[in-house]
Amino acid sequence: MNRCLSAAHATAAAHPETERTPSKRTTLLAALVSTLLIGMTAASAEDEAQSPAELTLGEVSFPISCNAAAQRQFNRAVATLHSFWYEEAERAFAAMADTDPACAMGYWGLAMSQWHQLWYAPTDTELKAGSEAVAKARALGAKTEREREYIDAIAAFFADTDKRDHRTRSTAYEKAMEQLYLHYPEDREAAVFYALALNATAQPTDKTFANQKKAGVILNKVFLEQPNHPGVAHYLIHSYDSAPLADLGLPAAICYSKIAPSVPHALHMPSHIFTRLGKWQDSVSANRAAAAAGQGYAMKQYGEGVAWDQSLHAMDYLEYAHLQLAQDQAAKQVVDQVMAFRKAAPESLGAAYAAAAIPARYAVERRDWPQAAALSIPPLAFSWEKFPWTKVMIAYARALGAARTGDIAGAQTEIEHLQAVRGALLGRSKYWSDQVEVQRLAAAAMLARAQGKDTEALAGMRQAAELEASMDKNNVTPGGIVPARELLGDLLLELDQPTEALTAYEQSLSTDPNRFRSLYGAANGAVRSGDVAKAKTYYQQLATLGEHADTARPELVEAKTYLGH
Repeated sequence: MNRCLSAAHATAAAHPETERTPSKRTTLLAALVSTLLIGMTAASAEDEAQSPAELTLGEVSFPISCNAAAQRQFNRAVATLHSFWYEEAERAFAAMADTDPACAMGYWGLAMSQWHQLWYAPTDTELKAGSEAVAKARALGAKTEREREYIDAIAAFFADTDKRDHRTRSTAYEKAMEQLYLHYPEDREAAVFYALALNATAQPTDKTFANQKKAGVILNKVFLEQPNHPGVAHYLIHSYDSAPLADLGLPAAICYSKIAPSVPHALHMPSHIFTRLGKWQDSVSANRAAAAAGQGYAMKQYGEGVAWDQSLHAMDYLEYAHLQLAQDQAAKQVVDQVMAFRKAAPESLGAAYAAAAIPARYAVERRDWPQAAALSIPPLAFSWEKFPWTKVMIAYARALGAARTGDIAGAQTEIEHLQAVRGALLGRSKYWSDQVEVQRLAAAAMLARAQGKDTEALAGMRQAAELEASMDKNNVTPGGIVPARELLGDLLLELDQPTEALTAYEQSLSTDPNRFRSLYGAANGAVRSGDVAKAKTYYQQLATLGEHADTARPELVEAKTYLGH
């Protein structure tokens, strides 16, 4: 057994989620990460030359009653589905109709391919296709009671789409999968799909992470038995993609890209955990490989100049990591790539979020306020109105930039835009409405500061930080454009409250570790409040973070000067 799987076995067996010893576990596994990531890009390049039948997708055993050839196709199609490669999963399930025309479970797979559970609700076209696939599966008839329950479960999601909202139908599917999981305790696929459903219905405001912890317990049991299962590793990463649980996801993060190296999304997913733990170079390695593989796939599917949504998603994580390492030139290259794309396909939430976030991050993370104030939407041919909470991130960056450069009228205009979008979202999505409200509050606080209303500015920024802390990030993003609590630290420093600023930065680092600007702010706050020990600690962390910087940031010069380097 290779080192990756040995570490996963040992960790899952010795450290259940309820008994967390992150320092020991994280230290042990972190030593393996860089070594195991070596060769990702080369492996993905080799995969581009392979036929679909030769791709390495992981191992799935999902017995059904169809003929032997269809069974082989089905296992590979399910493996593809588990890695959220929906385009290829749909093709693979559709091909089963020629191999075994009476195989109802092939149509179950087609229906499952229309619902991207952790990403966003299906479009009208996808709802129609899913409903038709369910109808075909039922018309053919399941050959076993177990298969009937699988078909009934996905039917619960696609039924009455004109009468029941997305969450109601998602919950109905989750409950159906729970019953299937209980009816067939030896069916590992029932366990894995039930765990996915738990993650899909988890509320982003539930800070107990009850669904995710339950899913983790289920998945870890299967991981011990099936360490090469792509869905298990994938969904463990999602289960632990939160600040309090992230170190528990490191075994799966280390293993997933080795289990399914042919899948661009599998190359990217480890960076969800790396980001949560502040392992920026590992995130860069993972996302370079994922973005390259994704664009290779996009070139085949769509032609030149088109960004695949999953590739854009990886690029957002890549941009975020480069900026934390003070690799501004590399980060600019990512921005330039986005600006050069003529369209994104498909027009998904992931594509919209990444395309808007990448240029906004580049300006705001570097605190280049004039550039932030002058930002414009990337020139993609895209239906931005589908996802208004993404495009408005540009308005947020412009509002911050305008406020920080003294453009009071410009800041007010952008804040009014944020308010309008927030209001329009109230009846559509409370989560995204609240996300926009965090941005409005933060921008308004910076505007108040520009107007000399310091008490109002601090109150507003604290409100933004508390609202942001009440929610967790969405799966489509490595994090917001900038943590509100980090901005609170900036504001407190400006108002000569260094001790309070240090507290704010440390609180921000507790949920967003190893961030460049928070480390710098904490060091600055420590110096100004007379805490020499903390100042040395934070400046040293900052200097270490910038060891491979490609830009001479003044903060790094300051850190080295303080440390006497």
